[in-house]
Amino acid sequence: MAEEAEDNKPAEGAEAAPAEPAPAPEAPPALEPIVKKKKIDGDHAGAHGGAWKIALADMMTAMMAFFLLMWLLGSTNEDQRKSIADYFKPTSHSNVTMSERPGPGGLMGGLSVMDSDGMPYAGKTTSVFERETPRSEAGTQSGDGKTKDETKDKNPDELSAEERQRIAAEADQKNFDKLEKEVRESLSLNKELEKIKDQVKFIREKDGLRIEVIDKADFSMFGLGTNKMQARAMTLIREVAKSLAAMPNKVAVRGHTDSLAYDDGVNSNWSLSGMRAETTRRLLQEAGLPDSRFQRIEGVADTVPYVPNNPADPRNRRISITILYQDVGGKA
Repeated sequence: MAEEAEDNKPAEGAEAAPAEPAPAPEAPPALEPIVKKKKIDGDHAGAHGGAWKIALADMMTAMMAFFLLMWLLGSTNEDQRKSIADYFKPTSHSNVTMSERPGPGGLMGGLSVMDSDGMPYAGKTTSVFERETPRSEAGTQSGDGKTKDETKDKNPDELSAEERQRIAAEADQKNFDKLEKEVRESLSLNKELEKIKDQVKFIREKDGLRIEVIDKADFSMFGLGTNKMQARAMTLIREVAKSLAAMPNKVAVRGHTDSLAYDDGVNSNWSLSGMRAETTRRLLQEAGLPDSRFQRIEGVADTVPYVPNNPADPRNRRISITILYQDVGGKA
């Protein structure tokens, strides 16, 4: 055993064998790069672009051109519109002389259509008389054979008294038709007034349009022997005032009674009919009709019966509101 141990010992003078190095640690595996994907919704992103601004600008330009066209149509007459159309009409350079072309030395002498001197007449908003003037079938014939109203292009200050009177009468007829339609519709839509709508009559006469509010056996505008107006009658008068407010015509109010004698020592049928007319006037004024619109307020007792062959008939008790024709000469 000792010999074996000695054999295992390294020989003297011999160098000890170097120790083997420890194996290096394995390198960690390489990591794959992280890729982030961002998905953008194409339809949503379009709203944040600038394309809508171009579309909006195109639309606004088209609207401006449209309203400019409407203004030109409303503020020019037929001859002016023809001049404008000729100015923008495309022409061939081969068959048009310099004097016929628009622009400098041409149709409008180099002026723009927007210049005040660019057209035969300065553009202006059509006045009330011009709007209400109808085309006369018996008007003068223009050079192209078309019928032309003589008063169409006239300034209102240049119209004769007859022309002004005719235009005002035509405007009144149109306004009377509108008034009658509005009042009838109001009576039909109002449940409180529907039962008395047959008591409201519209009569055309030489002075204008007369609205008669007529009593009957089961309904009276005023209390017996008084000028105190009933609630339904007040509602009716207010509806009439709404339609009258927008009209320029003067108004006359007249009170009527039946032939039954009334005299309490202070008032009679004459004074009673006058007081009822005044009560109606006050209510019209409170509903929006200015005091300057009233031409006359009168009571005529039983002298103008609605039913002439029966002076005592309840229908003879009534209020007449007459919308007078306009008198352009200054008198209403």
